[in-house]
Amino acid sequence: MTSKIAHLGNRALISVRGPDARSFLNNLLTQDVSHLTPGTVRFAGLLSPPGRLLFDMFVVGEIDGVTLDVDAQQRDALMQRMSMYRLRAQVEIVADQRSVLVSWLDVAEGFVADPRTPLLGGRAYGNAPAVTATAADWETHRLGVGVPDPTHDTGQDKTYPIDANFDLLNGIDFAKGCFVGQETTSRMKRRGDIKKRMLPITFEGLLPLRGAEVLNGDLRVGEVLTGQAGVAMALVRLDRLEGELTVDGRPVAVRWPVWMPR
Repeated sequence: MTSKIAHLGNRALISVRGPDARSFLNNLLTQDVSHLTPGTVRFAGLLSPPGRLLFDMFVVGEIDGVTLDVDAQQRDALMQRMSMYRLRAQVEIVADQRSVLVSWLDVAEGFVADPRTPLLGGRAYGNAPAVTATAADWETHRLGVGVPDPTHDTGQDKTYPIDANFDLLNGIDFAKGCFVGQETTSRMKRRGDIKKRMLPITFEGLLPLRGAEVLNGDLRVGEVLTGQAGVAMALVRLDRLEGELTVDGRPVAVRWPVWMPR
């Protein structure tokens, strides 16, 4: 297989440095970053106090702190929110201008495995030796693996992280202790009260409009989120998937990802 390498212009970086960088973030994020070693990458979220997803990110260990890999359009808002939580913590929060790169198929040297699932490939920061694919190619690969894009599929402060499969994609450490929104998140997992998941759906033709209903007969199963011709992510009720599903009168099929237990 040949390495695919793409530059993701829709991602940006934040540098969080200082003696309190790890402890500061560990008290906020869904993932344990207190002992994050340089070069290690973890997937995490920052939630609202009621437990809904505000920001998704990759947390990259550095010698003197961490780097956050975030949605480019949300970088300023995330920096502002972290500054609100900073109080007396000895941390410096600044934008990092390096590029975000992804590699898949035969993952190129220097890329660290995507912590959500190895099927996604790896991530790196800086300059690629040779870009061989586009961001659109990467989106096709991500959809093929069946992993949501939390920023664009959830809508800020509207979806619980478990609905977006954070618990199955190594995005939540339930043993780490407190984080913002921890009580609601832990209760959902502990009770097994998980009624909805984001799953890929396949269909013929163009992508339906976002919000288009997925139906099982007359029953509402869920709604279409983002995607491309032929495949999209949808937020669906797990108890209504048996039967013939449609969107706008067109047949659709749920494609269960290999990494997701039934």
